Amino acid sequence: MSEEKTLTVDKDALEGADANSDGHVSKDELALHLEYKRKELDDQDAQRDAQRRMAWFALFGMLLYPFGISITSLFGLDKAADIIGDIAPTYFVAISALVAAFFGAAAWSGKKK
Repeated sequence: MSEEKTLTVDKDALEGADANSDGHVSKDELALHLEYKRKELDDQDAQRDAQRRMAWFALFGMLLYPFGISITSLFGLDKAADIIGDIAPTYFVAISALVAAFFGAAAWSGKKK
């Protein structure tokens, strides 16, 4: 006589797994639910990687900008150095606002979950 094994699962853990709403989560539905959760985690990981790359790119851009002005002056392109220097405040504010908006939106959407 073999006893049937009974598994228990928290209702919250499988929320949305019952695709056909029959009150029973089949193996296929469970596999689909687990695949969805895995892809969701992969997407979150990719988003964090994108945020990290964007932050580093913005940081390097802000650090290299003064060198651009120095290099143009060094090569005798004083007019170019003046133009680059004139747009520096706008550049720094725009990059800072872009990074702040992106991270703010990401933090806000993270709190909604």
